[in-house]
Amino acid sequence: MKKIINIVSGLALLGSIMIVPTSCKKSFLDEQVINSHNTSEFKTTLGLDGLVIGMYQSLKFHFNYTWAYTTTNYGVDEFTVGGDRTEQMFNSYDGNFNSISGDIASVWDNMYGNINSANIVITNVPQYYTGANKNTRLGEGYFMRGFDYFKLVKQFGGVVLKLEPSETVQEEFSRSSAKETYAQVISDLTQAYELLPATAAETGRITKWAAAHFLAKAYLFRASELNNDWNSDTKTADLQNAVKYADLVINSGAYTLATNYSDLWNFTTPDGANETNKEVILAAQFSNNTTTQGRYGNQIHLYYPSVYQTLPGMVRDLAGGREFQRMRSTDYALDVFDRVNDSRFWKSFKTRYICNNPASAPKWTAANAPTAAQAGQVKFVGGEEAVLYIINNAGDTRYTAATTSASLPTDIGRRKPNMFVRYYSGEAQSYLNGHGNYGVSQFVALSKFMDGSRNLVASQFGQRDGILARLAETYLIAAEAYGRLGQYAAAVPYINRVRDRAAYKDGENRESYVDGGIAYKTNPVTISSALSSYSDKNTYFESNNLTATTASTLTSMHLNSETDIFNSTTNFYDKVGATSQADKFTAFILNERSRELMGELMRWEDLARTKTLVARTAAFNSEAKPIDGKHYLRPIPQTFLDALKSGGSALSGAQKQAMQNPGW
Repeated sequence: MKKIINIVSGLALLGSIMIVPTSCKKSFLDEQVINSHNTSEFKTTLGLDGLVIGMYQSLKFHFNYTWAYTTTNYGVDEFTVGGDRTEQMFNSYDGNFNSISGDIASVWDNMYGNINSANIVITNVPQYYTGANKNTRLGEGYFMRGFDYFKLVKQFGGVVLKLEPSETVQEEFSRSSAKETYAQVISDLTQAYELLPATAAETGRITKWAAAHFLAKAYLFRASELNNDWNSDTKTADLQNAVKYADLVINSGAYTLATNYSDLWNFTTPDGANETNKEVILAAQFSNNTTTQGRYGNQIHLYYPSVYQTLPGMVRDLAGGREFQRMRSTDYALDVFDRVNDSRFWKSFKTRYICNNPASAPKWTAANAPTAAQAGQVKFVGGEEAVLYIINNAGDTRYTAATTSASLPTDIGRRKPNMFVRYYSGEAQSYLNGHGNYGVSQFVALSKFMDGSRNLVASQFGQRDGILARLAETYLIAAEAYGRLGQYAAAVPYINRVRDRAAYKDGENRESYVDGGIAYKTNPVTISSALSSYSDKNTYFESNNLTATTASTLTSMHLNSETDIFNSTTNFYDKVGATSQADKFTAFILNERSRELMGELMRWEDLARTKTLVARTAAFNSEAKPIDGKHYLRPIPQTFLDALKSGGSALSGAQKQAMQNPGW
């Protein structure tokens, strides 16, 4: 039987993350990894420095493997299951999703592993650490413990609060309430805020502003609907504190919104410009240092791309990504954007691919060739468009399904590239409902995390940093807190700051497109750049049926007053059952969080804490069937329950059930 060493242990786990600082390194994480099972190391300044660096390695966990998306972006309104259904139970909430699901235990075990390291830091630094960094190291310990307990309470509710280091296996624990767990999170993050410096000594180190961001977020979460059974006494103060700490970050002068939304995702090379963008408050530090990449690297790039390698004229390459086709965008993910004025859609999704395999390019037939002379010739050559996704709306009459009829000039079979059209003429439903030629493997793919810096086409080891907090979310936290206080007018300026950046500017090229794929240009292990699937364009004008002279002003994205929040999307509010002003505001801010943070590994936690998960999946994710009162929390892992003891004996079935979350 598996012991619960991952929740309480010392030696085995800590030895695996001990890191000794060395000189002449670009990043403080590019260090010499060693194995040491002697906890006396953690009673020295050098040993504690190494242990803290090891805790930073734990931030990578949130981007390492399937748990990154299954526990955050499956079973929500933004994404559903693509062509690979390996982890579908996290989306459908069917009987295969239960307390033995591996990703659930992975989150639990890894959070507690790092919490034990933090406990050692918090206990030992005051006694054994010498030097100018003493408060910083202690603050890092408090931050990591608060951060990890925040993750646990968001996923599981109240959990075991282990606040002292363990060097032997323990088998008897009691579970704290969500109220007690949130109190610990806020206490730890407050301590971190007080102790940490305003400026990081090295890129990637935690500052007091990272602690303030997560403090604001913790206060907001505690004040949300999931905790209504017990948060009434603290709700108003919590929302005020959410604003307070968000404002501290916003007004610190340490961070600014990226000038262009695409600057956040324009990943050209490891440790490139986007990795040090002033909007990023905290990021897990990945690099091209293979000695510290660990077992996984950053694998988020794998899960969002749709299949392109099997399409005519295409082959898999570094720029296009290795397409695991797990996260298929929903109608909501496309329609929540104003695709005319809001640049965020076109800077977050990929709609055009360039032919990189001319040998497999399709040929014109006598039935569809524009001229008789072209019959038998290839439709396109290397470097020309091979694939176009059209993100149109119902009622668009420009496209008809492939046919040989000469009376249908808009027939997509007469077009050069492979055309994937969301709505054909006369179709009232989109591809998601079985119409059109989109499918489970061909869909509009999120491109934020694409990573062309990998050293092989088949490599899963992404090298780009994983963003954990950025300033745009800080603005939205403050806006939501004000709205929940009923101060809607106060929320508007925060939303407008984010929208101002998001809006297309006059003269901006609306077709411009950036993603991690462009890193292939400096990567020698690839086909030539002339034959790459990367394109610096999107299908903006064709999808929106607009001419190139169309322009918009910045004010088109503004909210002029709080009434804009409630009156602009009436049909949407009906669909999700939002009738009161408070419910409409929550629906609105969740939409705005989608527009800004689409796919950034936090959606399930947002829908669970607002208790909108059931309504939104019913409206936008037909396969997802969460149960009200059950699926707002994950099950406590069975491996943990099976290893527990009471009075020296294994828990009975009834005792395990008492420790388990409701409905599981």
